[in-house]
Amino acid sequence: MNTGIALLAFAYVLSQFFRAFLAVLSPFLADDLGASPEDLAFASGLWFITFAAMQPPIGWALDTIGPRRTASVLLLLGGAGGAALFALATTPAHVVVAMALIGIGCAPVLMASYYIFALDHPPARFAFLAAVMVGVGTLGNIVASYPTTLAAETMGWRAALWGLSALSALTAAGIWIAVRDPEKEPAALKGSFAEVLRIRALWLIFPLMLVSYAELGALRGLWIGPYLTEVFNAEPRLIGQATLAMGIAMVIGPMAYSPLDRVFGSRKWVIFGGSCGMLLATVGMILLADTSVLWVIALMCAIGFFGSTYPSIMAHGRSLLPRHLVGRGVTMLNLCSIGGVGIAQFVTGRIYTASTPAAWSAQPFVTILTFFAAALAAGLIIYVFAKDTKPDSA
Repeated sequence: MNTGIALLAFAYVLSQFFRAFLAVLSPFLADDLGASPEDLAFASGLWFITFAAMQPPIGWALDTIGPRRTASVLLLLGGAGGAALFALATTPAHVVVAMALIGIGCAPVLMASYYIFALDHPPARFAFLAAVMVGVGTLGNIVASYPTTLAAETMGWRAALWGLSALSALTAAGIWIAVRDPEKEPAALKGSFAEVLRIRALWLIFPLMLVSYAELGALRGLWIGPYLTEVFNAEPRLIGQATLAMGIAMVIGPMAYSPLDRVFGSRKWVIFGGSCGMLLATVGMILLADTSVLWVIALMCAIGFFGSTYPSIMAHGRSLLPRHLVGRGVTMLNLCSIGGVGIAQFVTGRIYTASTPAAWSAQPFVTILTFFAAALAAGLIIYVFAKDTKPDSA
């Protein structure tokens, strides 16, 4: 790992942090800004929607101007600028705009590293490198848990956001200096998004990509906080500890998946089996919604572990892409993944509002979990028919 890749990995740590920290800050933002769970669901959803909307232009930019300029400029303007705006927020609307800007800033960093992996490393190594990047980046989930709670209680959440703005700016400058762009493809081999969409095998992967990370991102990124607060009257520190545990599971998960495609000689069935584990954990939460806070936290950790299929699905999709379509292809897959979380946040925010006031405290969250279970089951049914690829054939 050279300095440029290390900086992209740290930028991805920031990306993971920004998509998850609202769950921990929800009690503080409710007290200081009057932000409701629906307000925060909308802000979180907009982060993912703007992130997803940026994927097509980022795919073009990676293939045209390279990952160095694409990642550094957007992280500086969106990541550092959005965090500064968040620090100045006085209403929930300011948080919404800030999260949209941060989503734009974080959008290119993982795809920039995947682009470099795909063009500068053997295809058989892509799954491992992708898993390492996600595993390292998911440390941001850990920071966006109990440590963020302590920071908010000691220095205040505004001071923490100012620090994050400065850190994002410094990271962007480092990427500009240290990242080296891969050698460009000849102009005659430049592809298009239409060419990516003509690869029929991808269409059976897109639905699972759309729904698998949606639940994981929505629960860890927002709903774990309101769930534990409203159902179990959890204090901010318990929420921080729960998000820390789920974050650790999400760090371990990608690394656990990484060697399994070579062990079993299949990408598809490893992904399918892990996603079934995630579905079972979701059903368990529905059945045990308000019985025990420890059981709920344990099942959320199981969702975090089994749901960490993102790098494996990316490797499955990457194996179907020719070299000249890598930039556009991986960003199209990422659009489905991140866009799915954005859509889920908007939908679950509406579900929460429609379910309140509720007959019992867990009812809105049971309805949300039922939505996720149904969506994941539908994605798995379609994925059964996807073309499998073996690691040594990529």
